[in-house]
Amino acid sequence: MRALILAALAALTLSPQALAGDLSVVVRNVHGQPVKDAVVTLRPASGAAAAAPIKFTWPYSVAQQNISFNPFVLIVPVGSNVTFPNKDNVRHHVYSFSPAKKFELKLYGRDESRSVVFDKAGVVALGCNIHDQMIAYVVVVDTPYAAKTGADGIALIRNAPGGSAAMTVWQPYMKTARNQVAKTIAVPAAGGRQEVSVDLRPAPGAMNMIH
Repeated sequence: MRALILAALAALTLSPQALAGDLSVVVRNVHGQPVKDAVVTLRPASGAAAAAPIKFTWPYSVAQQNISFNPFVLIVPVGSNVTFPNKDNVRHHVYSFSPAKKFELKLYGRDESRSVVFDKAGVVALGCNIHDQMIAYVVVVDTPYAAKTGADGIALIRNAPGGSAAMTVWQPYMKTARNQVAKTIAVPAAGGRQEVSVDLRPAPGAMNMIH
């Protein structure tokens, strides 16, 4: 009996890190090639949330450089202040008509910067009123468990609570409803790592979802 009580107390005192696992998500396209800039978000079935405000390690910034936006896809938590520095020798006029955040940053030049607070979760498509080819996306999330795939098609989410979770994969060129797919997965506990493959090959006779 005493051993059972001690075991229960030990379980209660385990840190969130000890109960957390890592999730490695591999995203491939219709040709089996890695897909870059796919955003993976995770929502644990347990409803576990971050004890502190959500904060990611990368800069909350979208630069205008070489007549393009950099990065092409940026993940930020709700409430983030995102900067838009102009590093080009020409002026830019950044805007979005997306429901999650409509805004307009009128013409400004090199070495000038503007900022916008993104206060609602969702995908915000960016454009430039002067250069139509400039396109980018700010993905505003309300979960700390989010990551973006690199050139290798891999997104790594660290220290997610173990157990069942709803996973969503979004990519702007995915030919599905809302440009995303969703599935339920199992996240390992106690420091384990789970690899999940998201193969965007369509069912026979279906339209290709991404190229």
